[in-house]
Amino acid sequence: MQARDSKRMSIIYYFFSPPAPIPANYRENFRHLFYDIAWFGILNGSSLSFMSVYATRLGASGFQIGMLGAVPAIMSLALAIPASRYLQRNAIDKAVFRTSVYFRLGYLFWIPLPWLLNEAQQIWALIFIILLMGIPGTALAVGFNALFAEAVPPEWRAYVAGIRNVMLSITFVLTSLIAGWLLDKIPFPLGYQIVFGLGFLGAFMSSYHLYYVRPVLSADATRPATRIGDRARPGMFRILGDSHRPSVGLRLLARDTWRKLLRTDILRSPFLHVLTVLLFFHLGQYLALPLFPIYYVRNMGLSDQQIGIGQAVFYALVLLGSMQLARLSRRYSNKTIFGISAILMGIYPIILVNSSNFTDFIGLSMWGGAVWAMTGGALPNYLLENIPTNDRPAHLAWYNIVFNGAVLAGSLLGPLLADLNGLAEALILFALIRTFAGAIVLKWG
Repeated sequence: MQARDSKRMSIIYYFFSPPAPIPANYRENFRHLFYDIAWFGILNGSSLSFMSVYATRLGASGFQIGMLGAVPAIMSLALAIPASRYLQRNAIDKAVFRTSVYFRLGYLFWIPLPWLLNEAQQIWALIFIILLMGIPGTALAVGFNALFAEAVPPEWRAYVAGIRNVMLSITFVLTSLIAGWLLDKIPFPLGYQIVFGLGFLGAFMSSYHLYYVRPVLSADATRPATRIGDRARPGMFRILGDSHRPSVGLRLLARDTWRKLLRTDILRSPFLHVLTVLLFFHLGQYLALPLFPIYYVRNMGLSDQQIGIGQAVFYALVLLGSMQLARLSRRYSNKTIFGISAILMGIYPIILVNSSNFTDFIGLSMWGGAVWAMTGGALPNYLLENIPTNDRPAHLAWYNIVFNGAVLAGSLLGPLLADLNGLAEALILFALIRTFAGAIVLKWG
């Protein structure tokens, strides 16, 4: 077993040379964290990427597509504190594994839907399943960040997170291409059932590797250096969560009550300006997101394979663009990079409504991926620059409320406005809101 583990780590050494020899007691955690994200990339490139497209092909309305995005935000707002209390009462590694299993079991139930229900019923069943998945999913979102902090020493976090980003990108791109090809070759809905099965396999294997991730023991003790409930200084290493979705980091909701965390004095501090501009930014982002798959399928007439290729191109450009972020950060402030890229994000819906074929879609995917690499990379740095290092939990709790509130409002209002004013007209309106949000960041952020 040790020889096999050493061989696997040597492969990782070959492709991703670490800054120093990895201590033997860290290697097991690192290896399983690498394979965890690789399998998650398979889930992300299959089930998660094509869920909205599947619902659109079933005939889902804009409101129903919006509900698919709004339901997780609802559950996060409602269950964050109960989830944190659950994490406090349990060992973090075991709690994360259990919640990952319960959460990802939901992907299994996507597969038999075409056998059990008609098309209209499948849409509401999918929304209901995602609602139930949000119960353990909220605890998993908070708990994984805490586990990462316990399993990876601070001096190794940038290295481990960097490799995880690369492995996620590789498996996501490859899986998107394979899933799109399968959906193009296999009749509907069987192709989607196979793709959802592939996603469940990725989810199952990701949880399998999470089982082996353990808190690192301190050198002079037999217990983890910190626990969920300890008063250790909090940090934040992964504000960008799954599917480019910002998330609360580390233990910010795992230690206190709402009364202690949600301090109203923060709303009288300069951080209120940051919360306001981020509210506009996220609202503009999520007003438009539910409408994209509808436009791809119904207005542009793209096939599943073409959508898969576009998603792969998007994520490849995210990876390539992210490699340039450090260089740009040395020349410009994170506020400037975030504000300008947020303005450029506003151009995406405008380009979309003027696109009519697959070639246009590829160009659009390249544009979106390159811009999101800058936006998503600069956002967490901009946020942390405006938060006192000794008071992160309370500030991040307010950010979490603003973010999930924007997701909820945008996911529901976007389709509603599209139904009232027309899809293309709504996208142009949301493009203006996105552009205005970026300008607000530059002016008042």
